Amino acid sequence: MSEAGHKTGEMEAGPRKETVLRRTGSIVPQQSVQGKALLAVIVIMSFLACLTIGAVSMIRTTANGWASQISREITIQIKPDETIDMEKKLVEARELALSFVGTRDGTILDKEATSRLLEPWLGAGLDIDELPVPRLVVITIDEQHPPDFAAIRAELKRKIPQAYLDDHRTWVDRLVSMARTTVLIGSGVLGLVFFAMVLTVIFATRGALAGNRHIVEVLHFVGAEASFVAQEFQKHFLIVSLKGSLAGAFLAATLFASLSWWQSARIATPEADQAAALFGSFTIDWTGYAGIFLTMVVIAALTTITARFTVMRTIDEIDHIRSDPGRLDGYQG
Repeated sequence: MSEAGHKTGEMEAGPRKETVLRRTGSIVPQQSVQGKALLAVIVIMSFLACLTIGAVSMIRTTANGWASQISREITIQIKPDETIDMEKKLVEARELALSFVGTRDGTILDKEATSRLLEPWLGAGLDIDELPVPRLVVITIDEQHPPDFAAIRAELKRKIPQAYLDDHRTWVDRLVSMARTTVLIGSGVLGLVFFAMVLTVIFATRGALAGNRHIVEVLHFVGAEASFVAQEFQKHFLIVSLKGSLAGAFLAATLFASLSWWQSARIATPEADQAAALFGSFTIDWTGYAGIFLTMVVIAALTTITARFTVMRTIDEIDHIRSDPGRLDGYQG
């Protein structure tokens, strides 16, 4: 083969190699200020969303545990009266309650137990006989088949006028209301986080398109379909969102695991008791971790869909500007 033939072959091989390199390269800058900022924003948004999911799951589990514990027992209070024998009336009230179907066991709180209940407010060494403190009878009930509270209350009123039945329904209703309110607040926070993330992705996508608009226009001019350009941006933002959402979810899960370990390691200490009284147990069940994983998937999907929609809309705007010379002059000006 002649020298000219070799040169011609080299010239033909060169453009083909360059074309392959252009095809394998991404039209979206992988390392840019916008990309790093978007990654940081997605990490923060994912962390806040997963933190909200975990907190809602934790509070709901704690509230359900409290409600279940309260609903398993009813309390009979007998006010002190000089005309009655308190110890005898306590036994009588317990036997009366246990005579109804749906009750399982009854416990009379003695003076020492009653004093311990009042110790946080009145101090240690309290003499119950010196104060008009009601005495309590705790009745364990069947949650699935509870007794007739109205009948017990009426019978107590008839036989022991100083007795009062507390079925704790008020506290249970308050706990259920608190759990529902917490879920609503958490849902509102999640909605705001997702909305802010969508806006951030829209601005980031438009910024990436503005910086690479000439590339998009050239690709579109030589015949590249809008779906191809959108797919390139979609891949880029999918990778960014997966990295960010995974990092945020990992941080949130690590935080809950660390708090749970801290609480279990410092059990029966003042700081752990105060934390448990204010927030309950920091342990979240599998539904909480499933919610964190689902939040990560939703963030990645939402980011990808938003990026694709924004790219397609921007390309449509480019097509409309090209088809309208007047708008093109205004755009160039």
